[in-house]
Amino acid sequence: MPDDSIDQTASDLVTYAARLVRASRQHIHRTPPAGIRVLSLVDEHGPTGIGRLAELDRTSQPTMSGAVATLVERGWVTKEPDPSDARATRVTLTDAGRRALAVVRERSATTVSRVIREHPTLTPEDLATAVTVLRAVLEASSSQQEGQQ
Repeated sequence: MPDDSIDQTASDLVTYAARLVRASRQHIHRTPPAGIRVLSLVDEHGPTGIGRLAELDRTSQPTMSGAVATLVERGWVTKEPDPSDARATRVTLTDAGRRALAVVRERSATTVSRVIREHPTLTPEDLATAVTVLRAVLEASSSQQEGQQ
C-alpha cells in the first residue's frame, strides 16, 4: 500500500474511532468524558500518580487534579500517599468506581452492538478483524511511547 494511502487510511481510522467513541457515549449523561478516561486509565494502570495520569491522558497536571477531585467526591477513586514518595499521592479505583466504569462500558457496548446488529452487511468476522486491527495499532503505539520515555 502506498504511503499516501496508508496515511489516509490511518487518518480515517482515527477519525472514525473517535466518532464511534462519542456516539457510544451519547446516552451516558451523568459521567463526564474526562471522568470516564481517568477511571479507564486507573483501571488499566492500577494505582497511579496524578502526574502520570496527566501524562497518559495528555493533559495538564492541574486539569487532571480537577478531574480526580470530582471522582473523589463521587467516591469512584481515592487518593492515598505514595509509599515511594511522601510528597506524592496515588489514585486508586474504588469498588464504586469499578461499578460506574462497568456501567459506562456496558451502555456504550449496548449502543454500538445495536447499531452493528442493524447494519445490513457487517459480519462477525468483519468485527473481529476491526478489533484485531485496533488492538494491534494500540499495542504498537504503546510500545513506541514507552521507547520514547
